[in-house]
Amino acid sequence: MNILVCEDEKNMSDAICKILEDNGFKAEAAYDGKTGLAEANSGRFDALVLDIMLPEMDGMTLVSKMREKGNSLPVLMLTARTQIADKVEGLNAGADDYMTKPFEGIELVARVRALTRRQGDVVIDELSFGDLLLDLSTHDLRCGDKTVHLSQKEYEVMAMLMNSKGRIISKQDLLTRVWNIDGDASENSVEAYISFLRKKITHLKSTVHITTLRMLGYRLEQIVGA
Repeated sequence: MNILVCEDEKNMSDAICKILEDNGFKAEAAYDGKTGLAEANSGRFDALVLDIMLPEMDGMTLVSKMREKGNSLPVLMLTARTQIADKVEGLNAGADDYMTKPFEGIELVARVRALTRRQGDVVIDELSFGDLLLDLSTHDLRCGDKTVHLSQKEYEVMAMLMNSKGRIISKQDLLTRVWNIDGDASENSVEAYISFLRKKITHLKSTVHITTLRMLGYRLEQIVGA
């Protein structure tokens, strides 16, 4: 699932994209209405998360123009406005759903999944690698009939590793995406959570291992015959 996020506040846009990506979606950002409209009409996306207050073209106009072109892309509209009349205006303009800021990430993900289900698309509810399955809604990691629950940080690290499909994930990538830190002050935190995950994977008796590549980072590998 590829989600377009049209939000002019970069910090908010980055946060929304991260929430979506951590829950199995791909996300791309547009920061003004005109760019958002062009991207929404490109056919590359499965849903649009749209702020009302945008430069160049506001969200109400954007979604109206989409619908005039016959574009049925599902739209979740975001706004700081709380009046019922504003919500009705957004829905009448062509939005499919409406959320008021501030909101919880778990609700955002649930609403985006609901929108894509209405379109009849297949929604990714879990990630897999080897004999491991990660449930994106419960944060449970499964192998066969065994299950362990992951903490929020464990889940975010594991989701990144599983999404990478065996490619190397650096400590810096983990720090930036999971801890929102650009320096190396918390590399010990990364190492600690990798250790936690290794213990849980061992408990599951999985054939998947988290391999350390010196000076590079980590990746998942399935050990044949393990």
